[in-house]
Amino acid sequence: MQIYFLNHAMMVYTKAMKREKTRQTKIGTILIGGQNKVLIQSMCKHKTSDIDLVVEEINECAKLGADLMRVAVLDEADALAIKTIVSKISIPLVADIHFDARLALLAIENGVQKVRLNPGNIKDENMIKEVVLSAKKHGVVIRVGANSGSLNSDVDALPISLAEKLVLSAKKQIDILEKYDFRDIVVSIKASNIKETIAAYRLASEIFPYPLHIGITEAGPKDISLVRSVAGLSPLLLEGIGDTIRISITGDARDEVLAAKRLLHDCELYANYPTLISCPTCGRTQVDVRPLGEKIFTYLEENSIPLSVAVMGCVVNGPGEAKSADIGIAGGKGQYIIFKKGKLIKKMSEDEAYDTMINEIKSML
Repeated sequence: MQIYFLNHAMMVYTKAMKREKTRQTKIGTILIGGQNKVLIQSMCKHKTSDIDLVVEEINECAKLGADLMRVAVLDEADALAIKTIVSKISIPLVADIHFDARLALLAIENGVQKVRLNPGNIKDENMIKEVVLSAKKHGVVIRVGANSGSLNSDVDALPISLAEKLVLSAKKQIDILEKYDFRDIVVSIKASNIKETIAAYRLASEIFPYPLHIGITEAGPKDISLVRSVAGLSPLLLEGIGDTIRISITGDARDEVLAAKRLLHDCELYANYPTLISCPTCGRTQVDVRPLGEKIFTYLEENSIPLSVAVMGCVVNGPGEAKSADIGIAGGKGQYIIFKKGKLIKKMSEDEAYDTMINEIKSML
């Protein structure tokens, strides 16, 4: 019975880590769908016509690991600004369009590589057809972005679940795109409710062959968003669902990019990233673990060092508890020890701890 249970558990684990195969398409120079890599996306917090601020924000996010960035196109000035913006950035740009499909046409003409249309407020088939024809001409991808806050009014009136409404809203617009033989499509169906979002994406993965952009919409300030987003997106990622991801935070776009990297890494979908193991501390702790851990992790992250590193507050249990780490440090009574795979290799004073640890890390590269 025990052997059967372990074998069954491993079968479930292996199945959960298999990626769903979706239709592959190209956004600018990058491929989306049909691959294991989950692309990281964020959205600029500045008005798009504030070109210098937007360019600075995009380039900083790209340096941190963003694969593509989205900008809001609220008016003609925003759409026209795209031409200058794309000339000064190195990653694809997505234009977020609501209500007025003519802004999508203008954004495409000015060089955007992907447009997001909201099926809740862009329903005129004639205008959608114009966007499709322009997108075909310029090689632009269309994201059908359904949102719980702006559902298609016809669909919203139906006596079905929110998850079903989101998928049906998206499907109505996808049907129009396919009618005109357009299939360079990405789909998103976001809600702020975790269970409804999970249910919607699971349903979408069964119905649509297209890449899925996953996220929890209006997830809140940083601390709240991180909990809510991880709770909602981890099950999907572990089931192989999701081709792009955004962690929506009421705050800095850079935090969104870092949070996405960390989540993908912990789901074994982003390899080139450090793993920090640190104890929560307790009454046994006789050194200040937190600042040392933060300082070491910052060094690892800024230098893209994909090691597993432990920072522990107890020399008695620390090495054993973190023996899976490539290298670790544990302290007590003003003294620290460094260990590799749980085995002691060096002792030092608290003042020497950080520099000694960094030198040991460098020696492993």
